[in-house]
Amino acid sequence: MILQALCAYYDALARRGEVTQPGWSLAKVSFALDLDEGGTLQGVIPLKYLPEGGKKEIPQLLQVPEQVKKTSGVAANFLCESSAYFLGIDGKGKPQRSKQCFEASKELHLRLLGAVDSPAARAVCAYFDSWQPEQAAEHPVLAPYLEEILKDANLIFSLGGQYVQDDPAVRAAWDAARTASSAGTGAGRCLVTGLQAPIARLHPAIKGVRDAQPSGASLVSFNAPAFESYGHEQADSTGQGLNSPVSEEAAFKYGAALNRLIADRRHLQYVGDTAVTYWAEDAEPVCQDLFNWALCGTPSETVTDTDLQNAVLALSRGDPVDVSGIPLHPENRFYVLGLAPNAGRLSVRFFLQSTFGQMLANVQAHYDRLNIVRPAYVTNGALPIWKLLGETVNPNSRDKKPSPPMAGAVMRAVLTNGPYPASLLEQTMLRIRAEQNVTYGRAAILKAFFLKKQEFKVPEEVLHMELNDQSSHLPYVLGRLFAVLERVQTAANPNLNATIKDKYFNSAAATPATIFPLLTKLSQSHLQKLEGGLRVYFERLIGDLEGRIHETLPARMSLADQGTFQLGYYHQVQKFYEKKDKGGTENV
Repeated sequence: MILQALCAYYDALARRGEVTQPGWSLAKVSFALDLDEGGTLQGVIPLKYLPEGGKKEIPQLLQVPEQVKKTSGVAANFLCESSAYFLGIDGKGKPQRSKQCFEASKELHLRLLGAVDSPAARAVCAYFDSWQPEQAAEHPVLAPYLEEILKDANLIFSLGGQYVQDDPAVRAAWDAARTASSAGTGAGRCLVTGLQAPIARLHPAIKGVRDAQPSGASLVSFNAPAFESYGHEQADSTGQGLNSPVSEEAAFKYGAALNRLIADRRHLQYVGDTAVTYWAEDAEPVCQDLFNWALCGTPSETVTDTDLQNAVLALSRGDPVDVSGIPLHPENRFYVLGLAPNAGRLSVRFFLQSTFGQMLANVQAHYDRLNIVRPAYVTNGALPIWKLLGETVNPNSRDKKPSPPMAGAVMRAVLTNGPYPASLLEQTMLRIRAEQNVTYGRAAILKAFFLKKQEFKVPEEVLHMELNDQSSHLPYVLGRLFAVLERVQTAANPNLNATIKDKYFNSAAATPATIFPLLTKLSQSHLQKLEGGLRVYFERLIGDLEGRIHETLPARMSLADQGTFQLGYYHQVQKFYEKKDKGGTENV
């Protein structure tokens, strides 16, 4: 299903004129070697540019002949390569290998272009016939750019300022060579299209996934006899062959589509170690903008946040909308793919598909569950997925990434409207215990988790957005009582460096029978320091909460009860800071 969805996406992009044809791909190119008709190097044309809002120049993305899958051996690409293949030198201190790379590139270009009647083809052939790698480092034209060129920068050829790969005769020669190479490939029934076609021996390299191989990693790959089955042997020691029969055309399409998705940094998100990419079946980029904003809070470059919010709400209800004049339909199919690095391959963390409207409705339901009263200093209450997962991470650790398995499971739960993983609760409560701090984000996680996980038997009366002062659920009442006792202490001793929260919060949540008698005794001393109405207010509040306790305090509370305790504490603290009126008067 993944490959079929990617091939369909490629076809949709092709109908929009936004992708390369089979046999061609996009590559990041830093320099063009400008030749004259005799093949002499006349200059170096820098192709890097400074993107809008960027601080560093980046290579241009140009259409070049499809590139081979690099291994540890020597394999030359046609018309787009590094300095080792085009100049015979590199910055790795391996002159013998550089010479082999140059000879391999020379053989390839002379073989494909030797009979082509074109000034561009003749210039490239003449260049390879005359170029002397041993003199490359001293060439005056290269000197100003040599340091950058040797850093594995991609190079192309140009003639009179025109890229050689754009020459019609050269393009025809490449397409003919590619067709001829496919003629000798074994045919079979493609698993993606269901048609008889030449089977791809090597699948395309997927580039740009963080922490994966920089040269590209495989999505489909077999490299050991253990993977052979039903007599389908590998094509060679590095190939996939017939063990997973995918036609060359389908392999090209899914590779081109996936590489395009990953290269689109505006619509690529990382959740832990997982690269999350997503697309609509009709290839409409506004759908990606909407999903990006809904899930991750990333603004669109062309659509305002208000329009995005209105569109998300309408689509999640099943209503079609127009965004910037583009009609969007809730029944449009939508796909989300999560890829994680795994040695030389890519691991599929998850692949989800549904209608666009249903996917957005699931995300909206997730945000509804997270909705909880927030402190006044939290101006933006949205908890996009990256921020939510950040609540489970130690802020003082060097690695700020959440647990990869948990992050993937949370993403799946959000997009399918399924139950959250137990690890989300465990990691959130671990951070609360470590820091004695129930933040807005962590309280929202607790509320959402218990609303979805009914088997924890947390009553919905304590899972409201704001404080439920009528609830008598014991863990919730104890959390509220702890917040009140802490408030009494700080009111009586305003300059304290450490409060009862710093000393007793975790033990009060875990073993209330041991801690609360001590806290109640301490509160009497604190109350005696208060005067007038403030003392009466707290005495009444403590009396009301203690009056709601109709059972013996438990010696130990379960994980769910501890989470409910923390929610009660959070709700009560926020109640103290609730403004009574528009004038800004606060509760005590």
